[in-house]
Amino acid sequence: MIQGLLLAITFISMYALISRERIQLPPGTVVRMPSSWQNYQTLRESRGDSSIPRIKYHCGEILLMSPLPKHGRDANILADVVKALLDSQNRNYEAFTPITMELQEEGGIEPDYCFYIDNWQSVVGRDRLQWDTDPSPDLVIEIDVTTYTDTSDYFPYRVPEVWLLKGSKLTIYGLQETEYQPQTTSRYFPGVDLPMIVAQCLEAASKHGTGLALRELRQRLSRDGI
Repeated sequence: MIQGLLLAITFISMYALISRERIQLPPGTVVRMPSSWQNYQTLRESRGDSSIPRIKYHCGEILLMSPLPKHGRDANILADVVKALLDSQNRNYEAFTPITMELQEEGGIEPDYCFYIDNWQSVVGRDRLQWDTDPSPDLVIEIDVTTYTDTSDYFPYRVPEVWLLKGSKLTIYGLQETEYQPQTTSRYFPGVDLPMIVAQCLEAASKHGTGLALRELRQRLSRDGI
């Protein structure tokens, strides 16, 4: 029961509060606890319209995470890199954040950003998606600042590709038959050195600001192509 779990959480940190009515976690906090699908739904509803803290459910376990500012900044930069690459190729897409992916009684996950690239026409103009019938995103972006992220969370949805950013290092994971495996290149941007582009953009953003870093990237793509 959530009430019992609340005692365990407050014992760990006097600043953490998890109840049916309220969730309060200090930035950077990750809470892991065994629980049920029903409790996951209750906790998610207790957030109201907020997307914080992040909540996921997998194999009888709930994880909650209150992101640091770096988390959101890096997620937006990485998503803007994807948009710049797609725009440079005149490719259409749909992008979502925040979004909750759920399979009844099986799992719930909230990616930092997701893109429909090959399947954009399936979701254009849609306000709600049914994960047991609608296609999953083609690409998911996750920022790993607090060891909350696990690519295996996306296996039930058969997401073709997951990008995981840890620090300034980007790792591309492709869906194989039974698991995600690191890939040297992206299926959506073959031949592009994405880890290098992302690392350069993050470094430029930290020194000169995100806006300038992204403008320089778009100018480079327009001038040199890919």
